[in-house]
Amino acid sequence: MPHARSPRRKKAHADRLDPRQPLIFETRSLASGSIRELRRTAPAPADLGSGLVGIPAGAELDLAVQLEGVSEGVLVTATVSAPLAGECARCLEPFTSATRVQLRELYGYEQDDEDGYCLQDGMLDLEPALRDALVLDLPLAPLCAEDCAGLCAECGVRLADASPSHDHGNPDGTPVPGKGKVR
Repeated sequence: MPHARSPRRKKAHADRLDPRQPLIFETRSLASGSIRELRRTAPAPADLGSGLVGIPAGAELDLAVQLEGVSEGVLVTATVSAPLAGECARCLEPFTSATRVQLRELYGYEQDDEDGYCLQDGMLDLEPALRDALVLDLPLAPLCAEDCAGLCAECGVRLADASPSHDHGNPDGTPVPGKGKVR
């Protein structure tokens, strides 16, 4: 009779990190007190965004990572540059930009810390910490330009494209009180 694997063992095997993945870092050879610096580009994981702006899936992330062996685990200090794509909160036009964030996280040896990041078989997965840092850094109301005038409240035309004489008067031709010409 063949020996059947327990479901727990099978799940543990499925959860193992693949060191060939670009956001997985091998730390087994990192002794306490030693530092390793790495530069790497990696494709952005899917769903790195919030609301009107995000990092396109597969876009190139530029990573500068420092791994430092400490008694509790591995201290990761990283700088990440990423492209942004979104929609302006004022005029609704698409725009592109870039962001640069820094993160510093401890990946502990202990697996029972639910709030922190943990090493798994001597490897760390940077994606959860990277996701937290990037998404928290995204603007809630992104703008295509700081001076974006937005849309006309009357007709919806993009004010940057409207003529200097763009105005909405009363049907009798008199100006609307409190509304002058948009410049």
